[in-house]
Formats: sequence, structure tokens, C-alpha cells
Amino acid sequence: MNKKLTYILIILTSLVSVPGNGQTDDEQPATPTLLLATINQENGTTELLWTPSTEPDLAGFAVYSFRNGEGYIIDSVFNPSATSYSFLNPYSDERPECYVVAAFDIARNISRLSNELCTIHAKSSPDPCNNRIRITWSQYSSYPYEVSGYEIMASENGSPYYLAGQAASHETVFNIEEFTDGAVYYFIIKAVFDSGQSSSSNLTSAVASLTAPPQWINADYATVTDDGEIDLSFHIDPVSDIDTFVLERRSGFSGPFQQIAQFTAGDIESLVYSDKSANPDEIYFYRLSAVICKKNTATSNPASNIKLTLTNTGNEIILKWNSYRQWRGSVSSYTILADKGNGYEFEASAEPADTILSISIPEIMYELKKEEICFRVRATESGNPFGIEGETVSGVACTTIEETVTVPNIFTPDGDGINDLFKPVMTFTPSEYRLIITDRRRNTLFETRDYAESWDGTAGGFPVPQGVVIWHLRITTPPGRIIDRTGTLTIVRR
Repeated sequence: MNKKLTYILIILTSLVSVPGNGQTDDEQPATPTLLLATINQENGTTELLWTPSTEPDLAGFAVYSFRNGEGYIIDSVFNPSATSYSFLNPYSDERPECYVVAAFDIARNISRLSNELCTIHAKSSPDPCNNRIRITWSQYSSYPYEVSGYEIMASENGSPYYLAGQAASHETVFNIEEFTDGAVYYFIIKAVFDSGQSSSSNLTSAVASLTAPPQWINADYATVTDDGEIDLSFHIDPVSDIDTFVLERRSGFSGPFQQIAQFTAGDIESLVYSDKSANPDEIYFYRLSAVICKKNTATSNPASNIKLTLTNTGNEIILKWNSYRQWRGSVSSYTILADKGNGYEFEASAEPADTILSISIPEIMYELKKEEICFRVRATESGNPFGIEGETVSGVACTTIEETVTVPNIFTPDGDGINDLFKPVMTFTPSEYRLIITDRRRNTLFETRDYAESWDGTAGGFPVPQGVVIWHLRITTPPGRIIDRTGTLTIVRR
């Protein structure tokens, strides 16, 4: 006999009287059968039931907690006709609690331990990944009564319990898939026996939680910044309660997407991000996905940056770009923006199907305020089903317009509309300008500081005679370079 049972016998020795006839009684009482271990939900107590005994010298029963093959005394019931015992066990809400009983007689004899029975321990938790409540429980012994199955009893927000489902005797898991989001559900598991009796588990509860994934994620734009980064914007279905998203990027028009960022925050309805590792000379595709239970779902439409290239032929500037892809709406137009020294301003527009534009250098050279001219292309979305007006801007493409000054050497101010006016031709707008025309005796015939003003071949209101005159030109270019030239001009009158 182990030391735990020896300790119990010592207790019983002090409490049980010895027969007075001097005879020794060393016969063990019959071992009782533990019939039921259940938790009373009205008061939370654990209730044990066992078979009655008919032995005439029986003194009572010992109730044990049974763990790892050893019994730990809970109480002694000094009533030979007792068949039940109840007490409050605080651990029954945390784990299955197992019990055995033994009978003892007035001669200090104690029976063998009964069969072991354990209470049912139930647990419940929301499973938002699968939109359900998951209930698990410990299996109840099928001895001495055969377990025919389990009943799952549920209460919503404290309302009366109802039968939520049934499970077979070998099952220990049940899922509640129909519930009210945010409601508190209480559950009791009942092991039902063939005899008609049942054993109830502890009370367990869970708050129902539905996962509402976004029905859509919209990629608003992928815009190249002045720093060569790519700014991204996304709008997210506001009814969603998902708070984790991943951003993926692909280089080029094929190949796998690679995750470059993850975001976690509550109530996300829009998201912006700057891709600092991007190369603006490459074309990228981006997409944003909601993460539900470590799986990417509800992926946005792709967003691609616009790559702009420029070719300067000397007489024209040729701009080329890739079509923007892939708005949920469509590209309504492309706008070409030019920076000629005063910031980016409208230069031209192109149809959605166009991805090339030619600009004449002679037509724009007088508008330049600096040596370099830069361009960007802006794409605008229309027809987005969520009412979002996407707009994205390409990277910058620049070229230097050579600072050239051409001065005609023949002038025919005869009123025929051909070569009637004289002025230097420049490929830029000067910051300072002075033109002086004199005759051979250095008499001033014309003088201006307005680069747009032309000479009509007169002096003092009278036509200058046919012959050779002298011009002197002093110009300061936008970058500050000074051009100082002198030459002759031949006046021809027909």
C-alpha cells in the first residue's frame, strides 16, 4: 500500500472504533463502483455517485482526487449508506479532474480503490480565420456506463440553453458556424449514456468574432518622385476589419511578386508607401493583399510606374513612355508636362492609346528660361467602379538645348512680307539683351533691349538706304553666360 493510502488509514484508525469481542477482522470491504462524475451547473460543484454497499460493518467511504496513479484524500464520508458526494473544486474550470472512492469498515479495513472517473473539461474559443467558434473537450470514460454521444448545449448572451449540436462518442471537437457577431456564447458539454443519465462539463464561454475581409482593394497610383522613389497609394474597402496587409513588387512584365513591406494597423481605409529601393529606370508592378490567418487574400489590381525616355535629334524632342497598367477604370488621357524654367506646366496631351510625342525645338526655344528642359507624363484614370480618380506621374526625362545665336547677314525691308524684319534668332530666352545697329559713321540707327523686338529698316521714320550697316549684340543667357558679338548686315531694296 502506498504512503498516501497509509496516511488515510491512520486517519481512519483514529476515528473508527474497534469491535469489543476481541476478535480480529481483517477482511477488506467490497470495492464500490464509481458511477458518475459531473459538474452541477447550478452551483458549480462537482458531484460523485457510486454504488451502495450492503456490508453490515461498513463505516463509510473515502473520496480521493486521483492524479498520475496516486490518490489524494479529499474527504471521508462517515455514512455507510452514502452513495454521493459533492464539493467545490476550483480546478475543474482549468483541467479534467479525476476521482476514485474506497469503502472502509469499523475494523479499520479499507477496500481497493474504485474505477477512475474524470469530469469533462471543455474549452471554447473564436476561430475568426474560419468564421466559427471552436469547442473542444476531454473524453469521458465509457465505464461503467457506455457513452452514446455528446450534446453541445449553448446560451447566447445568457439566454436559456439550447441544443446547438451533437457529437459521436469518439469525437471531442465541435464547431459553431452560425452565431451573432460580438455575442457572448456559453457552452456546456454533456456526455449522454445508454442508461439515460449524463455527465456535464464545466462552463466555458467565447465572444463570437466574424472576420470581414475586404471585398476590394484599389491601387490608386505608382508615381515616380523627384528623388527617384516610387510613391504608392491604395484604398481599401471600409467595411473590412482586417488590419494586416502585405505589399508585393515585381520587376518587369513577368515573373513572381516578392514581398517588400507589411503593414499592421487598425481601421485601415487607405495606405501610402514610398518604395525607396526602386530604380526609376525600370518598370515595376505593385499589388497589395490583405492577410487573413497568414494567407494573402483580396489582392488589389496591379499598379505600374511610367518610365519616360527622351531623344533629342537637334530639331525635335521625341518622348516615349509605357502605358500605365492596370487601373480598375481606364486611362482617360496622358498629359505631358514641361519644365522650361518656371516649374512643370502643361505642354501637350495625348490620347490613351498614344505612348509617343514629338516636340519641335524651334517652337519652344524662345520659352526656355534655362539650358535644360525636363518632361514628365501624367496619366489620369476614369471609370473607376469605386469612385476613385487615379492619377500617376512618370519619372523625369531631361535634355539640354544648345545655346545658339544666329544673326542674318542680308535684310530686304521692301514691304513684300518676306524678310522685312531683322532680329537675331536664339534657342533660348535671354535674361539680358541689347541690340544696337549703326551706320559706318557709328550713327545709331536702331537700339533695343527687348529680345522680341525686330528692326524694320528705318531710322527716324525714314528708310535706311541700301548698303551695309553694323550690328552689335550683347546677351546674357539664363545660366549667366555672356555672348558679345559684332557683325555686318547688308540692306537690299528691290
